[in-house]
Amino acid sequence: MNIGMIIAGGSGHRMRQEIPKQFINVNDKPVIIYTLEAFESHPDIDEIGVVCIDEWQNVLKAYAKQYHITKLKWIVGGGENGQDSIRNGVMEAERRYSPDDILLIHDAIRPMVSSEIISDCIIQCTKYGSAISVVPCNTAVLHKDGKEWSEEVIRRDELALTQTPQAFNIKLIADAHREALEKGITNSVASCTLMIELGKKVYFSIGSETNIKLTTPDDLLIFKALLSLRNKEK
Repeated sequence: MNIGMIIAGGSGHRMRQEIPKQFINVNDKPVIIYTLEAFESHPDIDEIGVVCIDEWQNVLKAYAKQYHITKLKWIVGGGENGQDSIRNGVMEAERRYSPDDILLIHDAIRPMVSSEIISDCIIQCTKYGSAISVVPCNTAVLHKDGKEWSEEVIRRDELALTQTPQAFNIKLIADAHREALEKGITNSVASCTLMIELGKKVYFSIGSETNIKLTTPDDLLIFKALLSLRNKEK
């Protein structure tokens, strides 16, 4: 089975909104529903789970019913940080599914994820046991030696900018979270960084520049523009 696990446990203070950014309405639809629809409509996704802020779980259930998200089978609470939230979802997935099933961990606030990205993530994870959506770095990158200056260029051809989904066989990612706790790793910023901090290799799948993460008000403007373009192309 291929399971989409959507991470919606953050509060999103940088968006400067009164509600969590994954529940902000854009064109009369919550951001998280755009994300869920991408996984709902993908033929190779069998089920969906969501890691959600406790007080918003009933709202999420209502939205899922309203927008016919039939693949949503479970919701668990978030944690103190991103790693905690992902671990909560991973352990629920381990309880529900087989060790070799594929778990695609995806940010609720990446609503423009495409079918092609999801497909390639599944393909690469089937081959290698992991798949991290990435895009090449197309800009000059400087090492930040101080707050206001740099004297070192980092080669951009050696860099990969990570996105989600990030997919793993369930046993692999569940074992990694247990090992991280044993080693005192408690605040890794992403699943891929957690694996690398544990000395494990991860493999790449395709990402896209349009697979944006909604973090700031400017990101919302870009999202609205991308939606408008997508609607015109239909």
